[in-house]
Amino acid sequence: MSAPPASLIPRPWLFWTGVALTCAGVLEHLWMFIDSASMHFHMSMMDMSPALMWAAMAAIVVGVMLSGIAVVQPRTADPDAGPAPAHPTAASRRRLIAILTFALLVDQMKPATLAFISPGLRAEYGLSAADVSWLPTVALTGTVLGSLVWGRAADRIGRRATILIASLLFLGTTVCGAMPTFGGTLVMCALMGMAAGGMLPVVYALMTESLPPGRRAAIMVLQAGLTTTGGYMAASGLAAILIPLAGWRVTWFAQLPLVLILIALNRWIPESAAFTARQVRAKQVPASTLFKRPQTAKTLVVSAYALAWGLVYWGFITFLPSQLESSGRHGMSAATLLFISSLLAVPTCVAGAWLYMRWSARGTMVLYAALTVGALLTLSAVGLDGSRPVLLATVMLLFAGTAGVIALIGPYTAEIYPLAIRGTAGGWAAAIGKSGGAFGPPLIALVLSAPGGIRTAALTVALPMALAGLAVALRGSNPQTAAQTPEGATPLDAELDELVSSGAVAAQATAATPVTGAGGAAT
Repeated sequence: MSAPPASLIPRPWLFWTGVALTCAGVLEHLWMFIDSASMHFHMSMMDMSPALMWAAMAAIVVGVMLSGIAVVQPRTADPDAGPAPAHPTAASRRRLIAILTFALLVDQMKPATLAFISPGLRAEYGLSAADVSWLPTVALTGTVLGSLVWGRAADRIGRRATILIASLLFLGTTVCGAMPTFGGTLVMCALMGMAAGGMLPVVYALMTESLPPGRRAAIMVLQAGLTTTGGYMAASGLAAILIPLAGWRVTWFAQLPLVLILIALNRWIPESAAFTARQVRAKQVPASTLFKRPQTAKTLVVSAYALAWGLVYWGFITFLPSQLESSGRHGMSAATLLFISSLLAVPTCVAGAWLYMRWSARGTMVLYAALTVGALLTLSAVGLDGSRPVLLATVMLLFAGTAGVIALIGPYTAEIYPLAIRGTAGGWAAAIGKSGGAFGPPLIALVLSAPGGIRTAALTVALPMALAGLAVALRGSNPQTAAQTPEGATPLDAELDELVSSGAVAAQATAATPVTGAGGAAT
């Protein structure tokens, strides 16, 4: 198998110079953290050199900018100038899946870490519960913005370039663990959120365009669900081992090696062959937007489904552990609930992937929405006063339903939209879902203070989920059908889908590795 051509990164020296500058700035912050060991790693009390700290921050900013510029293909480049890649193999497809799965795992670790740093951060800075609540709010707001910005970027500068830029932001924002003030921590966590928000929709777009249609649905649903679980479990494992040794800040720096590995693996992350071919013939493609017919109905359905999940997950489930513990009747701790949620995600995602591929994508989405609604209505009826078996079964059903919903929404969105706006659509869906983290908790907190408490809150979030499931049932697109006659796709989009499936488009790709035609010959 031939080595990847140099044109994968148009300006390799500029790229690696930027990476080196970013690493230098991060390592300087890491040294400051190590130097705070004598103060139990409480950097808020550390006497730092402002000039040195600002120089390190400047190195990170300049480094990320240089590397970001380096990975964007010049608009004047001749698309047909590069060598044709080798014929894709089963091994190259498996490698692509493994690398993108690793990318999503690293991506999911970032927001998951927030749950484990809050106690230490609150103690070090002397914050109230209301103060520390700004941390997840700011970080999740960053993910909303990142999803919108990077989803759009994926349709403009390419899937591969966007993944690399998000990875560089991951690298730079590991210094969140060295901020001496709470305000600085909030700023860096917002930037971290922007990076995390950009990875998911772009990976789903690249996977959709790189795998054989008959297999990609099951692979993507499994990937979506299991990386969410794996990211949480990896973050919790690191926190359990490292926080007692070196405090809450170390959890950010512990992810540095993983990010460097992800950047090193860029050699085997191809650009989408379909995206490259579309760029070659971009003038032939009419403009298409999310809210222009015939995409309007799709966008409204996807938005409703994502928003309903965000309200349930970021709003209702956020308060469920504390509500169960305050009831004091069932001995259910927050740790137990979190363990159940992680454990249930595995069989839930396996079942969802099988149903999505073998039965119906739309029907599977309706089924998991119905499971979620059923659990919420049961909680609304019995509250926290029901028997222990009923409550446990209801909570398990709730976690199973929400795990299935989040595993399905990303792959579904990537499959039903035409190539021209696939990244933008994925970013929009991710942003809508994560927006629940910005207004979901305050809304549910307000509802919990009203008469009925948890019963009223459960009913409040059950209604939008029921409406979302109904919208999918009545107006949702079925990817299996859309793959054959994509609604709203231009003739070129339909042609590219056919070319990707046959592998013919690989010969048109410029900056492509042997994996570029990963969706080539269906096996």
